[in-house]
Amino acid sequence: MVIRSSTEGQEEPLINVAELGKYIKRKRQGERLSLRAVARQTQVSASTLSRIENSTGTPDAPTLARLAKWLNVPFERVVGAPHRQEGEPVVYYPQESTPDIVEAHLRADRNLTPETARALAELFRVAYKQFSPPSRNQDG
Repeated sequence: MVIRSSTEGQEEPLINVAELGKYIKRKRQGERLSLRAVARQTQVSASTLSRIENSTGTPDAPTLARLAKWLNVPFERVVGAPHRQEGEPVVYYPQESTPDIVEAHLRADRNLTPETARALAELFRVAYKQFSPPSRNQDG
């Protein structure tokens, strides 16, 4: 599910709920947390989290803000059009893990389909986790 906004007759996605759900599920499973545990940490109900993870629910702005904080990513990373203008830089933040930064670059690559970018990001994430020394692996 993608929430869209209209600008000059064109619709641009504002929130890609499927991507947001994947971020949440990946972090939750990586930290071996239940939906209820994440609900306590984020103050977002377990049922809402489940709907977002399954792309069947659309979060409101306060929920998005709480989830972005829990994911340790800027609000702009979960809200905003995924397609950038040519030459526009990919912005990343120091608190983001290397795999998240690489994923942002892959998603911004106009030569890759969204499916290909996700597949490459997942391959990188697996390789990074496998080859990084445990003390330096920041992919939580």
